[in-house]
Amino acid sequence: MICTVLYGRRTEQTVLDELVQTALGGRSGVLVLRGEPGIGKTALLDHAAGAASGAQVIRGGGVETETDLPYAGLHLFLRPVLHLTDRLPETQRDALRAALGLGAIDPDARFLVALATLSLLTEAAAEGPLLCLIDDAQWLDDVSAETLLFVARRLHAEPIAMVFAVRDDETHAFPAAGLRTVRLDGLDREAADILVRAARTELSGADRERLVAGAAGNPLALLEVRPDGDALSLTDRLREAFLGRVRRLPDTTRRLLLLAAAEGTGDLGVVLRAVAGHALSLGDLEPAEGAALVRVTETEIAFRHPLVRAAVYQSATRSERIAAHSALADALTDPEDADRRAWHLAKAASGTDEKVAAELETTALRARARGGYEAALAAYAQAARLSPALDDQARRLVLAGEMAAETARLNEARTAAEQAARLPGDPTLAARIARVRATADFKQGRPRSAHALLTESAHRIADADPHQELRMQLTAVNAAWVADDASLLATTAARLDALRLPPDDPMTPVRAFLVWMTSFALDRPGGELPPLGRVVAEAREASVRCPHDLSLIAIGGLAAGHDRETRDITEAMAADSRMRGRLGWLTAMLSLRAAAETLLGEHRDSRTSAQEALRLATDTGQVRWIRHSAGILAYLAAVEGDDDGCRTLAAQALGGPVSEFTSPGGTWAHWALTLLDLGAGRAESAAGRLDVSATGPVRFGPPIMRGIPDVIEALVRAGRPADTAAPLARLEEWAGQVHRPSADALVLRCRALTAPGAEAEDHYRAALELHRADLRPFDEARTSLLYGEWLRRSRRKAEARPYLSAALGALEALGARPWAERVRGELGAAEARRSPEAAAGPGLTAQERQITRLAAEGLSNREIAARLFLSPRTVGYHLSKAYQKLGITSRAELVTAAL
Repeated sequence: MICTVLYGRRTEQTVLDELVQTALGGRSGVLVLRGEPGIGKTALLDHAAGAASGAQVIRGGGVETETDLPYAGLHLFLRPVLHLTDRLPETQRDALRAALGLGAIDPDARFLVALATLSLLTEAAAEGPLLCLIDDAQWLDDVSAETLLFVARRLHAEPIAMVFAVRDDETHAFPAAGLRTVRLDGLDREAADILVRAARTELSGADRERLVAGAAGNPLALLEVRPDGDALSLTDRLREAFLGRVRRLPDTTRRLLLLAAAEGTGDLGVVLRAVAGHALSLGDLEPAEGAALVRVTETEIAFRHPLVRAAVYQSATRSERIAAHSALADALTDPEDADRRAWHLAKAASGTDEKVAAELETTALRARARGGYEAALAAYAQAARLSPALDDQARRLVLAGEMAAETARLNEARTAAEQAARLPGDPTLAARIARVRATADFKQGRPRSAHALLTESAHRIADADPHQELRMQLTAVNAAWVADDASLLATTAARLDALRLPPDDPMTPVRAFLVWMTSFALDRPGGELPPLGRVVAEAREASVRCPHDLSLIAIGGLAAGHDRETRDITEAMAADSRMRGRLGWLTAMLSLRAAAETLLGEHRDSRTSAQEALRLATDTGQVRWIRHSAGILAYLAAVEGDDDGCRTLAAQALGGPVSEFTSPGGTWAHWALTLLDLGAGRAESAAGRLDVSATGPVRFGPPIMRGIPDVIEALVRAGRPADTAAPLARLEEWAGQVHRPSADALVLRCRALTAPGAEAEDHYRAALELHRADLRPFDEARTSLLYGEWLRRSRRKAEARPYLSAALGALEALGARPWAERVRGELGAAEARRSPEAAAGPGLTAQERQITRLAAEGLSNREIAARLFLSPRTVGYHLSKAYQKLGITSRAELVTAAL
């Protein structure tokens, strides 16, 4: 095929040339090329490879027949650089080797594989700029696609360019949100005409006109289809054009091509082993080469275009396909090919077959052990279809449903569970069916339905497996909490009362926690909250590993005012998740840790945690944690008086624009808007932002309960002290349940705002005493500010000054500009000197602060990169930026630098 396919692609070529030059200059770039079949994506990849003079080029791509084999695409892509794996940190090296078939891998650690891939490419780039080209990315298996996208989003200061070519395909999506994308449209009429004139000289002028008019600028169509303008779609016309060529080939050639099409990967050795004894030879491919349908090397048979392969496969009869897959299964005798063999056997099966179903189930187990949930889903589902025994069919359907739920294919999960429910099964299987259906309902926004399914099934399994019942009740509490429905919690509470476990049972702390949580939310006596650390440890030991369920424990700690314990637990769980590469876990724990740090007044640490959580949640598509972490960052922006930043982040958290008409609610974003308005003096607006009248369990969440003091202050400043009675009563009720000094201090501050004379002063002084017993600088500074204002209004300026000065120092250190300005106004000294701690702020970004802190602890760039899921070169880039801002030149100076 002549190189005329690049006619009319000057703009796209320029984009690719610039990308390559950027990599040659030492900086990363990523591009996604999207378009229909035949539009010229592969030709542009070829152009990029040709333009990369002086760079290393590695190519890979998706293979349609391997979409159900985990890490198949990654293995194919990384083969040229796998000799560098010995340079990786041990945990990364072991994870990557396991993922590529050399061992078992923790399925939750698939992002450790992604980090290893990033490190491996960085090592390769150390030997020279690197151009990574991935064709047919829509056919990458799920975990390979996830890995390469993770890497693409973390390239920054490395001499690496990465280009994905993606076919528009409804059944095989390749989500690349946030990456630069170029969509390839058809050639304009002039370029199309030039292409046809150069490549198809046999056409008459009229035929050429018809072809140009009907091909919609698709280069492959301009080169291949007939100019008759039939009613078929362009893709079908291309397939028909190739099919016509295939049908004109000798029978022996078509049989050999069918084996290659069924094999799918282009492995010539496997194809030749499959034809052994069938009177076929390599020479039979020559007619196909002559017709420009395939290219054959010593090791590979490559179809000119995926549509050629599709035409070959679809032109065969069912019996011919079965024979081809059977021959290929017989040729795959190496244990490393067991998964490919199982799938060929499945495609060769003409009815139910327990032997093949069992092989597929084993394949699914291997895929699951390597984090390939999509691949496991496909294998379990096919195994169920091939199962002759109904109980095996039901069990495999449930396994498929569990994998579908794990990968958010919720309609498939529900369908599999409903099919399994119609088949015979024991109570344990019935409980698993209910859990799959409940998971689908919960994630699709039907928490009440999920709660009903979980409660009913937990009751059925109680006698047989009390631990399983308790795990289901934990999820049921989560569903009731999300539904904000006290009646659902009451139902779960009754079941928990009936559930009896021995005192030494490992799940006893989990039950005690759930009893406390439900009693707390229902305003009933529930005993003491058990130590959260033990609850989490026992829950994890008992296989409660869903981040949504375990996050409930952390949320319970925050609701109970155990912020320090929650911070320490989530910090430990985040460290463990980081070490194991569990990004789903890490995102949840970082977000909850940020909440605890915010409540403790550790705002710098909170911003670092929340920004990392937001970045990871965005990369991994975890909407819940995107909204949670964005809401916390909005709150921190409100503390600083950053109006635009707060509103932008609040809009991200709320999923829509923010205005004065935004409905009241109980999220971090609503609390942030309350604080923003209060700090800006918009007291009336601040009083209506937070829904402090909520009656369900959500009312105990930190944004509402900890935000009540802000609402009360706003009401007083708006001249509405009488309206503070109801929210104050709610705050008092909560403080009476949690018995924490910090909660009692907030109650006393709020009472002081509406109390007369000496009574107000007593409340302020008592509140400050309690603050000192549970240090939270923002809360204490605001109480000092309010007391200082009260003293100044009482004409006791000399007594007010120490309290106002203390507040000013703390507020400046926190960067709380609106509140510091209030203090200065009270002191009558706008020129007041900034505190040394506040002046030491060098303007580091959260990521720079995180990196410099780890560097000051003595970690190397490589070790920091492993912790933060970055490349060592990117760590070095941020560290150099931090050095410039801090005015230092070495790691040794970091220890004494003002961070």
